Amino acid sequence: MQKSLTYVYTLLIISMALWGGTWVAGRVLAQSLHPMAAAFLRFAVASFFLIIMSWRANGGMPRLARNQILPVAFLGATGVFAYSYFFFNGLQTIAAGRAALIVACIPVCISVLSAILYKERFGPVRIIGALTSLIGVSVVIADGNPVALLSGGVSRGDFMILGCVASWTAYSLGGRQVMKNVSPLTAVTWSSIIGAIMLLPPAISEGLGEQIMAARTIDWVCVFYLGAIATALAYFWYYQAISVIGASRAGIFINTVPIFAVIMGFIILGEPIHLSLITGGVMVCTGVYLTNRP
Repeated sequence: MQKSLTYVYTLLIISMALWGGTWVAGRVLAQSLHPMAAAFLRFAVASFFLIIMSWRANGGMPRLARNQILPVAFLGATGVFAYSYFFFNGLQTIAAGRAALIVACIPVCISVLSAILYKERFGPVRIIGALTSLIGVSVVIADGNPVALLSGGVSRGDFMILGCVASWTAYSLGGRQVMKNVSPLTAVTWSSIIGAIMLLPPAISEGLGEQIMAARTIDWVCVFYLGAIATALAYFWYYQAISVIGASRAGIFINTVPIFAVIMGFIILGEPIHLSLITGGVMVCTGVYLTNRP
């Protein structure tokens, strides 16, 4: 059992590191592609590689039973289409740091709803762990002054990012139910395909064809990273973890994504690392440990 948990936690950490890298890749990609076009290309590439992975694992593309179609479509609508829509549109009007603090509420939302809906144990230690991790993220992204992120009031962009929180929470909790009858790989593959189909019309309306023709080599590198690595592999590993330790304990790891994003920003983009990163990083790791300790 210990080996199994160690393996799951390792997959989660790698997945969070890959998601942290999406901030760097997304920043590069946003210079030349519209958000919805970038989102469609990401999940189109992800779907292609997920289909290959599913074909090799199952000897063919796994079929969904009739009663599984709507639940899996729900995953595509929440975790792919809605999340992409709210996230990119929210970032058009509010600062990335402010958005990241709001998104860091996801693990808390997952934990609370898991306790309410599925009776997952959520005692004082886990509550302290979740709050410690959340405060640690706010310390990192606010450079030691988390209160400053909230001083500007609530804007339309804030509500859009709250929609992002709601969609990913629904995706995580919905995935738990779906995977009672569908394997993680099958669930992620079909949800990615359905989400990409949903993203296609708005991407076309925003000039997808012209943007593809004008895309640079670095743009395609970023699309490959976002689709094949940060989505196909990372989403699959994330769902594997949920199937073993539950949505609440897996979701708390999302709080480490901003930490990885800042580290990669320092390594790749030369962004500075302040004392607040070290302090907040320790708090995040402590919170993850408290929430997941036996």
